[in-house]
Amino acid sequence: MTPIQNRYDFAYLIDVTNGNPNGDPDAGNLPRSDPQTGRGLISDVSLKRKVRNFVSMTKPDDPGYEIYVAEKAVLNNQHARAWDEALPGEKRVAKKLPKDRAKAEALTAWMCENFFDVRTFGAVMTTEVNCGQVRGPVQFAFGQSVEPIIPLDVAVTRMAVTNEADADKERTMGRKHIVPYGLYRVHGFISARLAGSGGKGTGFSEEDLELFWSALEQMFDHDRSAARGEMAARRLVVFRHESDIGNAQSHKLLRRVEVARAVDGKSHPIGAPGLPPARAFEDYEVRVDREHLPSGVEILECF
Repeated sequence: MTPIQNRYDFAYLIDVTNGNPNGDPDAGNLPRSDPQTGRGLISDVSLKRKVRNFVSMTKPDDPGYEIYVAEKAVLNNQHARAWDEALPGEKRVAKKLPKDRAKAEALTAWMCENFFDVRTFGAVMTTEVNCGQVRGPVQFAFGQSVEPIIPLDVAVTRMAVTNEADADKERTMGRKHIVPYGLYRVHGFISARLAGSGGKGTGFSEEDLELFWSALEQMFDHDRSAARGEMAARRLVVFRHESDIGNAQSHKLLRRVEVARAVDGKSHPIGAPGLPPARAFEDYEVRVDREHLPSGVEILECF
């Protein structure tokens, strides 16, 4: 497969209704938030996990689309496969790559060819069985809600008990943390150079890119849980550069995607005083500035 030849930057809007988009295990699984601004956060790791799950579900047996960071995966076992198949008979030294550069690169290349998430997001594979390190062409920034969130702590009850000895006890109590509604904005970046357009890279291809866009559109439909019952991908605005190195700075392009509040048919800036709390995507207006685009950049609205 031919590596992608264009750089991409994208703005991705997702929302949650009465759910926890990304709990913080260090805070009792409360929805993550910025303590200074009150805006909700979603980690890049959480988003990558959902992409991995989507790819694993849609291409379970396709060569080249295995998932490296899979649930209960033993990473050293995956590394050992690379040694056995890329360098059969080569003696392994703990935590060391082969001294021969070509052999070391063959190990890393095997991992990229066989694991979608390695050639997409990269990986540090310098464990007991060493396969090198890969810098991935696709990266997410942290997602951030466009307005402050106010998480709710909801009490729930359980009718059943765990042990026979507790059968006569009253119902047990539990807690759930939810965000009544939140619209989150995520920025992402795809480097053609790290994919291999200028020579060596991970081999992230046009086919991989199409699968990645599909994952962003559909992955929340397959990620339902008691905590994330209603999450949805709302908009994906992509800036496609004509060149592999890029035709404009990312931050300037991403500013062209603006989110405002929509109340009674009128547009209001985010944070304007007196606005009612948002409870649906329709309470927002998304605008994309297409005027005077830098030469060599086009806007793709995927959904």
